[in-house]
Amino acid sequence: MAAVYSRKMVNWAGNVAYGTHEIDEASTGDAVRACVKAHQRMKVLGTRHSFNGIADSTDRFVAVPGLSDISIDAEAKTVTVGAGITYGQLAPVLHQRGWALHNLASLPHISVAGSISTGTHGSGETNGSLASAVSAIELVSAAGGFERLSRATDGETFRGAVVGLGALGVITRITLDLQPAYMMRQHVYENMPLAELTEHFDAIQASGYSVSLFWDWQEARINAVWIKARVDAATPFDAPARFHGATRAAQNLHPIPGLSAEHCTEQLGAVGPWHERLPHFRMGFMPSAGRELQSEYFVPRQNAVDAILAVETLKDQIGPHLLVTEIRTIAADDLWMSPACGQDSVAIHFTWKPDLDAVSQLMPRIERALAPYRARPHWGKLFTMTPTTLRAVYPHLPAFVALARRHDPQGKFRNAFLNEHIFTT
Repeated sequence: MAAVYSRKMVNWAGNVAYGTHEIDEASTGDAVRACVKAHQRMKVLGTRHSFNGIADSTDRFVAVPGLSDISIDAEAKTVTVGAGITYGQLAPVLHQRGWALHNLASLPHISVAGSISTGTHGSGETNGSLASAVSAIELVSAAGGFERLSRATDGETFRGAVVGLGALGVITRITLDLQPAYMMRQHVYENMPLAELTEHFDAIQASGYSVSLFWDWQEARINAVWIKARVDAATPFDAPARFHGATRAAQNLHPIPGLSAEHCTEQLGAVGPWHERLPHFRMGFMPSAGRELQSEYFVPRQNAVDAILAVETLKDQIGPHLLVTEIRTIAADDLWMSPACGQDSVAIHFTWKPDLDAVSQLMPRIERALAPYRARPHWGKLFTMTPTTLRAVYPHLPAFVALARRHDPQGKFRNAFLNEHIFTT
């Protein structure tokens, strides 16, 4: 365990300058324990893909990229991994051994531990967030001891701890549910009339295993519909030339209009492994230097169309500052701090140009438009909702605060973000 950086760092997008350059690397659980015991305040430094200060520290970081072990239990249909591993490292190993995860996010470069801790998700009618695959977690508590929580034995405590926002301890190992490996194909359709989306939203979302809608809000048509279909589906997607008024693309496309699709996952119906189709970007390439900002809001599935149309009223304000919006569905889970807790959801995601002042002015307007639908923000992205609003839309938040205080009574793992948004009373 040693300090490994000598200068301050920034997050992936460059909009957050971390508050300290003091970092320890821990490649074993015992090294994590030693680090936790040695410091009064600390946070875990992961792949730095959060767009706000949720993972920031002004005191000390611990980095765990060396915790990258993979252990498959074929009988239980689970895999246990070290907290430092990314999905891009894990997925090919699983596939080679005949296994798969139920879902992946757009980027494979993010860590498993960081993703589940912030409620990160993929897409799909019956696909829950990435955290919904967690059946057990192991962490080092504030006192420096190991603790294991499982779905089978720890009930409410487990459901409160999985999407833990980094507030309960340092995750060292995670156990995920597996299923047999599967093959997929991906088709993209261009220029779907908005009326087709509003009248047939459910049918469009049910057309594939994972469906994403990309839109710039500027015209009454969806720029692109990405349909990721399993080859073994009971009703395979037959990829017609026209789909709800949209035209099947004749070449690979990037989610952001005008950008090269060179590093996107293969489209045009080419069959490939699940882990090479579920993400939008290929595993071996970082798709951006971070020249963007992101915010995202979850609304109940039954309010999807109304919520989308509410945001559309702001299109003239949104347009000059937006790169693209992505709209996806996520199945309900029972994890307290998950944005999809207790309700099938639709996520409206904004990838912004790197103008923080403009985005900061736009977010409250979007949040007001979505307020009738009790929108929940993604914990790792930008938002301006007050603690009062967060408590109203996350009904388990008070119970989560009580759980975190039991695990960490002195606030070792809290920081300015958590104190401002979560631990307000």
